[in-house]
Amino acid sequence: MKPRIENRVLIMLLLLTGCTGFPQGFVNLNFESAKILPISGGNYGLYSIASTNALPGWTVYFGAVQQTQITYNDPAIGSTFVTLWATNGQNISGNYSVLLQGGLGASAATISQTALTPIGAESILFKAQYSGPIGLGEFLVSMNGQNIPLTALSSGSNYTLYGGDVSGYAGQTAQLNFSAPNLGHDNDWNLDDIVFSSSPIPEPSSFALFGVGALLLSLFRQRSDLR
Repeated sequence: MKPRIENRVLIMLLLLTGCTGFPQGFVNLNFESAKILPISGGNYGLYSIASTNALPGWTVYFGAVQQTQITYNDPAIGSTFVTLWATNGQNISGNYSVLLQGGLGASAATISQTALTPIGAESILFKAQYSGPIGLGEFLVSMNGQNIPLTALSSGSNYTLYGGDVSGYAGQTAQLNFSAPNLGHDNDWNLDDIVFSSSPIPEPSSFALFGVGALLLSLFRQRSDLR
């Protein structure tokens, strides 16, 4: 049987609009889709850029207020702010990273995206670098308004790799937020390389065992070198 005319029309419309009827997954998790198109007469001078160009797929908030513009390579001093580090040596990897500044201007600097969490996702991993008073930083990751406990997994020359359990959201459409809250002092976080993983976050006891194993291996090597 030939498809009905209305079915043909529907199929044609779907092809033309690119609409599949299914929710789309998270995009631009490494921030490499940025487009540097300065805005003449922008809110922040020469380095103003539309949020949609700087962070495609993401929405920027200062507190609860959505922001249409941020800057590139031009962070704030003391204010709640979001800026795009763009190939100036401050980016963690690739060409771009995002600096979230939990300053005094609002409750938090936040980037947000609502999309389909991958089926089978057990954890979310990301690289971040804190700048502020030692031991006084705070960075929040949430899905559908629920904060995800974070674990520091490893470190590199300019970042710490963090992970959190998102298994409860696998296969669901969820709002993902990354926030640097207002703590009354500098609470700046450089963020990059967000990924969903099918591997769970190791239990704290596993890290303890790993640490003991690494220490024993180090001692064994030192003794071997002394022989």
